[in-house]
Amino acid sequence: MNDRGSPTYVFLLTLVAALGGLLFGYDTAVISGAIGFLQEHFQLDPQYMTGWAAACALIGCALGAGMAGLLSDRFGRRGMLIVSALLFLISAVGTAFPQTIAQFIFFRIIGGLGIGAASMTSPMYIAEIAPAKIRGRMVSVNQFAIVSGMLAVYFVNFFIAEYGKYEDLRAIAAHGPGLVAWNVDYGWRWMFGSGILPSVLFLFLLFFVPESPRWLIAKNRESEALAILTRVGGAQHAGAEVAEIRATIARETGSIRQLFEPGMRMVLVIGVVLAILQQVVGINVFLYFAPKIFEKLGSETNAALLAQAILGAVNMFFTIVAIWTVDRLGRKPLMLIGALGMGICLVSMGFVVYGNLNAHLALGFILGYIACFALSVGPVVWVVLSEIFPTSIRGRAMAIATVCLWIANYFVTQTFTMMNDSPYLVKKFNYAFPFWIYAAFCAVMLWFVWRFVPETKGKSLEEIERGWLKG
Repeated sequence: MNDRGSPTYVFLLTLVAALGGLLFGYDTAVISGAIGFLQEHFQLDPQYMTGWAAACALIGCALGAGMAGLLSDRFGRRGMLIVSALLFLISAVGTAFPQTIAQFIFFRIIGGLGIGAASMTSPMYIAEIAPAKIRGRMVSVNQFAIVSGMLAVYFVNFFIAEYGKYEDLRAIAAHGPGLVAWNVDYGWRWMFGSGILPSVLFLFLLFFVPESPRWLIAKNRESEALAILTRVGGAQHAGAEVAEIRATIARETGSIRQLFEPGMRMVLVIGVVLAILQQVVGINVFLYFAPKIFEKLGSETNAALLAQAILGAVNMFFTIVAIWTVDRLGRKPLMLIGALGMGICLVSMGFVVYGNLNAHLALGFILGYIACFALSVGPVVWVVLSEIFPTSIRGRAMAIATVCLWIANYFVTQTFTMMNDSPYLVKKFNYAFPFWIYAAFCAVMLWFVWRFVPETKGKSLEEIERGWLKG
C-alpha cells in the first residue's frame, strides 16, 4: 500500500457504517405509507392514537441514543452498531405480525432503540475513521444513506399499496362486491416486514469492519489503531494521528463533567440546540405524514404515496449536493442558506394552504423545503455533532445531543396530528398553523447558527477540541 493510504478502504467502511443510517431512514419512514391502513385495521382515534402509533418509535429512539452513548464509549462503536442491527431485525419481524396495537407499539419501540443507537453511532464511527480533509463528505454519506432508506421504503410502500388495489379488484371479480381491503389486512404488514432484508445485510457486513482507531487508542490498544490508520491514510498520516490523539486523550478526564468545564460548556449547548432545531423545523412531519397532507390537499391515497416518493427523490438529490459542498463551502454557510430557504418555503406553504390555492403550488413549496433541508441542516447537523465533542467522552456527549434530538422529534410528531386535526385551528388557519410554527423555528436556527456555531471545515478532531479549550 502506498503512503497515502486507501480512500477506497475509507469509503467501503463508510458504506457499511452508513447502512445503519439506511435502516434509520427505512424504519422511521415506513410508518408514512402504513399509518392510514394501520389506523383502519386497529380502528385508532385519529387525533391521539394515530399520532402515538407514529411517534412511539421515537421514545425508543431517545432511549436507544442514551444507551448507545455509554455503551459505545465502554464497548466500542462497532459493537454498538451490531446491537443496533439486531434491534432492527427484531423490530421488522415483530411489527409484521402483531395481533394487537399494544404488540405493534412494543416492537416499534424496539425498532426505535435500534434507530437511536445507529443515529449517533454511525456518524461518530465514520468521523473517527475518516481523514479530516474528507470527513465532512464521509459523514454526509450517512445522511445520504438515511434519505436512500426513506426513498426506498416510499417506493416499497407505493408498490405494496398498488398490489393491494390489484388484490381487491381480483377479489371483487371472483366473489362480487363486498368489504375488500387487502392493504388494511395485510399490506401494512408487508411494509414493516420488508425491513428484514436490509437488517440482515447490515448485521452480516459489520463482522468485516474494524473498530474505531480513536476508541482503540483510548483503550490502550495502540498497535491495532496504528494498523487501521496506516491503511486509511498511510504510515506518515498514521504516526501523526496516533501522536495527536494520544496527546489529546492525555488532557481529557474521561468524565462527562469535562463538558461543564470552562471552555467546553458551550460545546454541549451548541450540540443540544442544533439537535433540537434540526427537528422543530418540522422535517419529519413531511417524512412521516406527507400522504395525509397530500390527501388533505385533494390527492388520492396512492397518488399521495407517489408524491411522497418524489419528495424522497428530491431529498436524495440535494443530499448528494451537500456531500460535495460540505468540505468546500463549509458547515456554517450551508446551514445559514438552508435555514433561510426552509423558512421562506414554509411561510409560503402556509399561505397556499390557508387560501386553498393550487395543490401543485403547495407541492412545489414542499419540494423546495425538502431541498433546502437536504442541502444543509439534514446532513450538516450530524457532521457537526460528530466533530465537536472530546474523544474520550464523544459517545456519551453525542448521546445527550441525540437524545434531545429524538425527544424533539417525538414532540413534533405527536403534536402535528393534534394541531392538524384541531377543530379550532383548522377553522382559524385551515391547516396552515403548523407550517408557520415550523417557519418561526427556522428563524431561530438562522440566528443561532450565525451567532454561535463555529466553522470546523478542514480541521482534525483534535484541532477542534483544542479550539474549544482556547476559546
